[in-house]
Amino acid sequence: MRFLTPSFLLVAIFVLGGMIFKVSSPNTCGVILPDDSIFVLTGDARRIPFAMRQMQKYPDTDLYIIGAGAPLVGDITQRASIESESKSTYQNARAIKQIVTNAGLDRIVVITTEEHMRRATHLIRHELPNTEIIACPATLVGMPASKRLERWTTEYIKYIVTLMGIKES
Repeated sequence: MRFLTPSFLLVAIFVLGGMIFKVSSPNTCGVILPDDSIFVLTGDARRIPFAMRQMQKYPDTDLYIIGAGAPLVGDITQRASIESESKSTYQNARAIKQIVTNAGLDRIVVITTEEHMRRATHLIRHELPNTEIIACPATLVGMPASKRLERWTTEYIKYIVTLMGIKES
């Protein structure tokens, strides 16, 4: 029973919570409707190309690139509305709220990477509680397992911090 110290229990709860965080995160794209608006959060090189592939499947959807600090590719600037002021996930959520409110949208699709999706949708739901949010995660394929573990752990910690009420993390 000596191994059941408070620090061991905290580590065990943290690890178990991380496993639940990973397996309960969306890993497939929800149903995108022809008249949906797609919001892609920048910050990872996979997100914009993934969004462009979705746009090819659903050419009539509106595309919004939020937090455009990354270089933009191809004809994306002709097909997308670009918001470049927000610098954090919380600021992304606030920018999305402004766009959704101005456009009168009641349903949106959010594209970000799979490990970032839970925190991003949590923050967006907090800003837009009456808006239906469809998750469409870009997967972390082709990334070494150690790097994926590091990203999942970082996002899990940021998610916990966000749940504690700290939005800018």
